[in-house]
Amino acid sequence: MSKGLSWRVSLIVLFLLFSALFLAPTLIPQLPSWWQGSSFLPQDKLHLGLDLQGGMHLVMEVETAKAVESSLDLLTTDLEDTLNSKGYRFKRVSRVGADQISVLLYDKDTAAKVQELMKKYPGFDQQSPADEGGFISLQMRMTEAEIKSKKDLSVQQALETIRNRIDQFGVSEPLIQREGINNIVVQLPGIKDPKRAIELIGKTARLEFRLVDESVNPFTATPGTLPEDDVILMEKKADSVTGTTSQIPLVVKKKAIITGGLLTDARVQIDSQFNQPNVSIEFNSQGAKLFDNVTAANVNKRFAIVLDDVIYSAPVIRERISGGKAQISGSFSAKEASDLAIVLRSGSLPAPVKIIQNVTVGPTLGQDSINKGLMAGLVGIALVVLFMLFYYRLSGLVANMGMVLNVIYLMGALAMFGATLTLPGIAAIVLLIGMSVDSNVLIFERIREEMRLGKTPKAALDAGYDKAFLTIMDSHVTTLITAAVLFQFGTGPVKGFAVSLSLGVIINLFTSLIGTKVVFDSVLSRWRVKKLSV
Repeated sequence: MSKGLSWRVSLIVLFLLFSALFLAPTLIPQLPSWWQGSSFLPQDKLHLGLDLQGGMHLVMEVETAKAVESSLDLLTTDLEDTLNSKGYRFKRVSRVGADQISVLLYDKDTAAKVQELMKKYPGFDQQSPADEGGFISLQMRMTEAEIKSKKDLSVQQALETIRNRIDQFGVSEPLIQREGINNIVVQLPGIKDPKRAIELIGKTARLEFRLVDESVNPFTATPGTLPEDDVILMEKKADSVTGTTSQIPLVVKKKAIITGGLLTDARVQIDSQFNQPNVSIEFNSQGAKLFDNVTAANVNKRFAIVLDDVIYSAPVIRERISGGKAQISGSFSAKEASDLAIVLRSGSLPAPVKIIQNVTVGPTLGQDSINKGLMAGLVGIALVVLFMLFYYRLSGLVANMGMVLNVIYLMGALAMFGATLTLPGIAAIVLLIGMSVDSNVLIFERIREEMRLGKTPKAALDAGYDKAFLTIMDSHVTTLITAAVLFQFGTGPVKGFAVSLSLGVIINLFTSLIGTKVVFDSVLSRWRVKKLSV
């Protein structure tokens, strides 16, 4: 065997070994213990998509208008703190509608200074000062470009937050991607607890710390009699004896002094006194400093811990709390505490999301899809094999061997790269079976032409492969470009098709131009062949 032939054979065998290695966890039901204990050998099975193994398909809409309002609320708080720090006298700083911030001032001199200060906030257009009941009103309106930017950013943040939550939930090979302007598509293959997953993904988890206004009786207060900066929220109370929970009203300030956006960690702990789970939280440096200042300034006052407009606890601040750590206690079950910790740790959603489509694919449907896909593939292979054997005789057998190599290499590559096999992916494999023999048809027809010119089998073989090379390369490169475009701009099943197609095209180039020629070269080097069976 010549040196050139030996390295090509070695390469084919090496790729076969790699394919077998990565397909072993999928093909062997129970791997030996020495394999499972090895950190170098592959352990993961070939990932199956939602359409093959069942699971959940969710389409979620991000309420981007709420994100703009939240952004305005934060800017309102920041502006109010700035005015206080500079010692400016003002009556009120508030959000007006969905795109404006209003400041009510007592005199024109202060209004001029505040107007200059408000210019430092980008993305806003200032309006002329106006008289409002004897006060000077300054307003700034968020520009359309800024609103569009905030909405777009809120969808991107929601996408990352949902991805972080799902990663911590432990779903294998989820698909999370943006669709359209406000929608996010989530596919969770093999999910076991759909209800819990939906609750975890869609939970806004807006954590806020607000001061309790104890000057107002919550049992007699009504929305019409409440002070302008107060709101009534319900506090969850758990009975440790009966295990039941009840809700009582509390009047708290509308303005949140600290928010969950300043958290760095959240963990489940067990209360040693009542043996109940709670969530321990830790703030970043900015949050720790703010928490320290707030608790120092409000000793002996009640501090409500509010999660999604529900008060989970409202303890009295007995002393200044330094170190940036706190606890959220309430009527949690172990699962609820665990889910809350996941949500807080992965970040709160910038805006509420609502599920507009929820499709559950059962495993029976998934197995049915696999069976039909395999049947289609087997029928396609059988027909191609029979045609090649009938039309090209022994050369057709070589083409069939290349086709089998194609499929083995492709499945091994999918397993090695951790790609997900979907039903359209199986369709791509069937398509590649046709592409595989199509390349060999081009080569064989070229060989026939060379043999008619009276060339020897070896010369006709070499000329056939050389002359078909550019045609095969051109067709495969254009197909690869198409697959790349499908992968870049496609969603869900289209991406699955594009992945299988891309890998298959690259592999087919190798098996068509190198794999099958190795067989011919091996035969011609061992025996004196007078005529090729083509």
